[in-house]
Amino acid sequence: MGAYGGPVRQPARTPDIPELRTFCVAAETGSLGRAAIRLHVSQPALSKRLASLERVAGTQLLARSSTGVTLTPAGRRLYEHARRLLEQADAIDMVLEGINRDAGPIRLAASHSAAEAFVAVALSEHVADAGPVVELLTANSHVVRLMVADGTADLGVAASRPGATPNPAVREVHLVDDEVVCAVPSAHPWSRLDRISLKEFLRTPMVMRDPQSNSRWTVESVLRKHGWEHADPLVQAATPVAALREALQRNAPVLLSRQVFPAGYFTPVTIERDLRFPRSFELVLPAVGEPSAGVSALADELRSAVADW
Repeated sequence: MGAYGGPVRQPARTPDIPELRTFCVAAETGSLGRAAIRLHVSQPALSKRLASLERVAGTQLLARSSTGVTLTPAGRRLYEHARRLLEQADAIDMVLEGINRDAGPIRLAASHSAAEAFVAVALSEHVADAGPVVELLTANSHVVRLMVADGTADLGVAASRPGATPNPAVREVHLVDDEVVCAVPSAHPWSRLDRISLKEFLRTPMVMRDPQSNSRWTVESVLRKHGWEHADPLVQAATPVAALREALQRNAPVLLSRQVFPAGYFTPVTIERDLRFPRSFELVLPAVGEPSAGVSALADELRSAVADW
């Protein structure tokens, strides 16, 4: 200790960011224990950082007591500058993160229906324009949201799921309206009818997507609101392509996005009472932060791909 009871000043060095962050968090929480919890470090490790910073300063920065810690006059002076420096350091971290994202491929997660309806076409045009490399990952819409939430994907395209609990780690931007429709192969008897009865629709086993798919959720959600229940599926398919193949092979009705039916092979069916299954496709982004320039440009390309729907 020095002659006045303060720390002995050591040869000067520049304090590091973890030391300054520890100091500021301790000052803001008023407690070494709470600061340690917030910073995910042990209290002895936190105290060691503060002691190191005070040795650099050559004076006490935090007054300790049984009720917590408070800034000393020297600590108040340092806090004002340290807080501004930490804000700048955080901004630099965000810039570096953006540079890292721009340097690597853009990871795009898309629902199976979105991929088949427009994402694959948009990416083929993206490659033709020599845009940044894009890695396409396909999954059910629920999984797409999880992939964006945990950073596996930079951008997602998912079908809306009204009534579901929102994922707080992502934000969604409306892309385009869509609709799940009942359609039949051209050889099916329903293809020659103006409409079918609600009773016939509900009692007829059909080709459907798997239970975790959004198209299945959309249909069952609408029926549940009316207190109706559909017959068990004729077969459950993991992807729209598989569902279309099963419907053609079995000459059976199928429930899928209007946008995935190949022209000339299927006829949409009108159901009495004008029963419809509307939904939409959404762009999915992380809840925090702004997308990189490459991700923003890719999102614009996806908007252009559905502009004429």
